Amino acid sequence: MMDATTRDAVDELLQTYSETGGINYLDAAATLPSRLAIESACAELMSLMFPGFRSEALVSSEDLADTTRTRIRNLQARLKNEICRSLGRIPADQATDRRADDILRHFMSELPKVRKMLWTDIDAAYEGDPAAQSYEEIILAYPALEAIAIQRMAHELYLEELPLIPRIMTEWAHSRTGIDIHPGAKIGSHFFIDHGTGVVIGETTEIGSRVKLYHGVTLGARSFQKDEHGKIKKGGKRHPKVEDDVTIYPNSTVLGGETVIGARSTIGGNVFLVQSVPPDSLVYYEEKQLKVVPKRKHKPATTRDEFRE
Repeated sequence: MMDATTRDAVDELLQTYSETGGINYLDAAATLPSRLAIESACAELMSLMFPGFRSEALVSSEDLADTTRTRIRNLQARLKNEICRSLGRIPADQATDRRADDILRHFMSELPKVRKMLWTDIDAAYEGDPAAQSYEEIILAYPALEAIAIQRMAHELYLEELPLIPRIMTEWAHSRTGIDIHPGAKIGSHFFIDHGTGVVIGETTEIGSRVKLYHGVTLGARSFQKDEHGKIKKGGKRHPKVEDDVTIYPNSTVLGGETVIGARSTIGGNVFLVQSVPPDSLVYYEEKQLKVVPKRKHKPATTRDEFRE
């Protein structure tokens, strides 16, 4: 039995549910995509990209074709329902059903291209990290590859202007890897994030080919324009462009939609940058000269026995 205080709290809580507000979605809750279903789809997509590497039993070459077809069928069935939910129609009307089918066909047709792109990312990791001993190690153990793989797949759904699901996908990867890449970011081939923890890449970021980032790098927005009511305007180019063959070292921040990092440039560690730099630039803070000197030798502690002598 509830006491009076608890009953009052329940009544007040229920009253907030009936009030209008951005966090109330009771009547339309059935049309929201399931996070659990999307997260499960992400795991299945990773198995499609790297069969035999995602904890499932290794498949023989003879079984691979049938296994892949089964995975695709299961994914289509699972994602079709969630796409319809994301489009706001459950049960789906004819137009929603047709739109969901179109999105699914496009998405599935892009998976082979995504997988080929991911192999360039694996190459970049192997060539860019002296600690990498094999491609297998990168696929099994490098968190950046998982974050990049999910982002590349989510990006295809983002381009179809599908709400919610692309963000759920990249946030799943973010929670697992510590790498936050918005599904809207445009990323070229041979992309490598070394270590990766704390990397943030905003929605309108453009990244060229053969770009290497280290942990703690932020490619973010400099400021937000506001409308006449003081509210932030949505959309627009807010994040920087990073051209081909750029390296950005740990904990550096590059901000602004008009900021361009020219090709073949290197951004040193802990740099805060809100302006463009031309190609072939080296950007760093000039610090005081580092000194290394011997430590002062301390006299050994005197014991009481020495005083008695």
